[in-house]
Amino acid sequence: MSHQAKPATNSSALFYQSELQRPLFSHSEGVYLWDINGKRYIDGSSGAMVSNIGHSNPRVLAAMAAQMDKGTFAYRLHFENEPAEKLAQELVARSPAGLDKVFFVSGGSEAVESCLKLGRQWALATGQPDRHKVISCFPSYHGCTLGALSITGYTPLSEPFDAMMQAMPKIPAPRCYLERGIYSEENDDALGLRYAENLRKEILKQGAESVLAFIYEPVGGASTGALVAPSTFHRRIQEICREFGILFILDEVMTGVGRTGKFLAAEHWQLEPDMIALSKGLAAGYSPLGAMLASHRLVDPVLANGGFMHGFTSAGNPLSCAAGLAVLNELDSLDLVRNCEQRGIELKMGLEKLMTQYPFIGDVRGKGLLQAFELVADCETMAPLPAALNAHSILVDIAYENGLIIYSRRTRGGVEGDHFLVCPPLSVSSQQIGDILQLLETSLEQFADVLPSSLNISGASR
Repeated sequence: MSHQAKPATNSSALFYQSELQRPLFSHSEGVYLWDINGKRYIDGSSGAMVSNIGHSNPRVLAAMAAQMDKGTFAYRLHFENEPAEKLAQELVARSPAGLDKVFFVSGGSEAVESCLKLGRQWALATGQPDRHKVISCFPSYHGCTLGALSITGYTPLSEPFDAMMQAMPKIPAPRCYLERGIYSEENDDALGLRYAENLRKEILKQGAESVLAFIYEPVGGASTGALVAPSTFHRRIQEICREFGILFILDEVMTGVGRTGKFLAAEHWQLEPDMIALSKGLAAGYSPLGAMLASHRLVDPVLANGGFMHGFTSAGNPLSCAAGLAVLNELDSLDLVRNCEQRGIELKMGLEKLMTQYPFIGDVRGKGLLQAFELVADCETMAPLPAALNAHSILVDIAYENGLIIYSRRTRGGVEGDHFLVCPPLSVSSQQIGDILQLLETSLEQFADVLPSSLNISGASR
């Protein structure tokens, strides 16, 4: 069994991030996908945490077909369109108080970039020209455009482009789980406050008058693997932003639209940000779509000062917005947010059971159906597995061969550590959660067999 990426042997003109070759996709339904050879896979990661309502939903497809009969494109400078207007109203109705304006984009990086640019133009329009720095966390992931990448904390992605970007300040992500035994006398609340104070220190270090915003993922995504900070962290971060008059931005590209068991992860802590970036689950893979949610307090001065100097050709595309509306309808009619909460509990319990079986699983974390587990060499010290082992890709390949799709990344800033996101569609059933866990157990057993015996992996007493 080979677990290394295979160089492409066909004559395809396509290329993506690597030479990894996968079979051709055939069709999909619910939580399943098939390749052209007839092999079935369980989508244990919703693609890249996108397919929130499952694949090939007939009512979403029907809504898109109905819009296609009317038209697929109406440029926003020439026409308003009904799907975009209705979707904007729906998002405002589901958002925290004060977020009453919506700007549509095509994806997550564009949504984050829009937040940064609106914030900067608001500062200029309100006589605060020195405010330009955006503080974020390390590790973190906010997108791959140069603007979004400048606030991303994932070294392999950003380092090649450092010379092309203005470096933005970072504070440590609240990875309390790494501090076992070091700060054992501190409870979660105290740890959360200690991590939050790093923001206050960084603002003072940079000069408060130069800081525009703080952005973070309310539940961690690809860079930190479903990281959940203590409740005190979230509340204190918001207080600090208010104290210094800087904008508070939530990147809910991955967490939004039900993924964590609430429509927005902000609801878990009653947060009231100045802006939210949404994408992924918003159109759930049926069409490219993202959105920036903001307040008229920010938008009005910008529009009155010459307009928002930003935009994308497909912003507010009627076909994409029709898909987004249909996705929200399915989210409600099938009660998928509640199902996400319930199935998430089952999934987390199953992952925690696996952690007791395998000494190389050092942590399980997440909310709703945004769950992850991390592999380590020592559960007491949380030392990572050797980077050269490439455990993150080996286990993904083993699971793929077994018909289970999971999503992995490097945990420690992108250079070492291995975490795996297990995030099936919110439509997943209890039986399918069991199937995912069974396939994962089989894959972990095979992974254990290929681990070098010289590693001498140490498990904590559980």
